[in-house]
Amino acid sequence: MKSIAKVLSLAGVAIVVSSVSFAADLPAPVIEHVPEVPVATGGWYLRGDIGYKIYVDPDAGYSNQSFQNESMDDTAVIGVGVGYKFNQYFRTDLTVDYEFKSEFESRTPCAACGAGGGAGVSIDSASIDVWTILFNAYVDLGTYGGFTPYVGGGVGTSYINVGQIYSNVGTPVRLSGDSRWDFSWALMAGASYAFNPNLSLDAGYRYLNIGDGYSEPYTTAGTTAKVRYEDLQAHEFRVGLRYTFDSAPAYLPAEPIATKF
Repeated sequence: MKSIAKVLSLAGVAIVVSSVSFAADLPAPVIEHVPEVPVATGGWYLRGDIGYKIYVDPDAGYSNQSFQNESMDDTAVIGVGVGYKFNQYFRTDLTVDYEFKSEFESRTPCAACGAGGGAGVSIDSASIDVWTILFNAYVDLGTYGGFTPYVGGGVGTSYINVGQIYSNVGTPVRLSGDSRWDFSWALMAGASYAFNPNLSLDAGYRYLNIGDGYSEPYTTAGTTAKVRYEDLQAHEFRVGLRYTFDSAPAYLPAEPIATKF
């Protein structure tokens, strides 16, 4: 038994010695540094847009009289803007838009504006064009196959220009319009498609609450007041391009340190 134990002990010592010798022959481990990968997530951008504008019927009237059957023609809108993309989810921009002239018309039944002083219809019309300046903020909802859906909102002001007004209340009358700034706000939704890291196509919808427009005061039948065009609002369907300038890239987190023999 003692001889067997001695043999086993010698065998164990031999295995340990050989293991140490093998480990000593191995090369020293090489520590690899995995570089951080740059990712463009932000930067300044320019944008340009064109669109089709569909007006909601406004509320119009003169003094305490409300017009009836109001309508405004559809029109076109163009715009430019400058913005900043903070990361892949949030961006803001400042936009300036011009809405081409839209023709307003109302047809209000009246008791004494027809032929011979009888019942008739008062026809009132005007042309209205608008400049709008908005500060907007957007949330990009992730990118899927190159498409990035988004939602957003904006606040700002509109310069509402009411052109010459035509009124036919028994006798045709031409009145001078007026111009004014008013508070405006908007809600947006849409999607962009990136052709490359710099250039994207943007298509979307915008609801725009423009404000109120007025004529200059005029006097009729002993009453002096303005023709009012209140609660101007529209639905816009827009398409445009955004060009993002190259900027300092952000970086992905570094990978764990790897070793190689």
